[in-house]
Amino acid sequence: METEVRRTPRQLLAAIVGVVFLLVGLLGFIPGVTTHYDMLTFAGHHSGALLLGVFAVSILHNIVHLAFGVAGLAMARTASGARAFLIGGGVVYLVLWLYGLVIDHGSAANFVPVNTADNWLHLGLGVVMIALGLIPLGATRSPVADSR
Repeated sequence: METEVRRTPRQLLAAIVGVVFLLVGLLGFIPGVTTHYDMLTFAGHHSGALLLGVFAVSILHNIVHLAFGVAGLAMARTASGARAFLIGGGVVYLVLWLYGLVIDHGSAANFVPVNTADNWLHLGLGVVMIALGLIPLGATRSPVADSR
């Protein structure tokens, strides 16, 4: 007898967000998609590489995106995990947005690295992820998930 696994809408959204982070992490390592790839450094503001020619990236930054994607996919396996990933991840991105606002982008404190485009993206990601974690999306648990 085959058991059907039903995912809640929030689990699906968390998985989609996780996949997007995985893609962004991978794209950060692809020359052409990442401009100035020859300037990619492990960390720090000296990395001149730009994902899509806009967003500052480094090897560390790409690894964080990959890890965030894996966490999103893993946490999307349960309704509570999906909610925690979206809300917690949103909070992390709002903190990263604040970090990007207060540090000098040319200083050693900019170890991630971030630029103005990253700051706007982090603000948007934080708000959207928290909203996806909090807004009512129908059933929070499926009957199949409850039977496990």
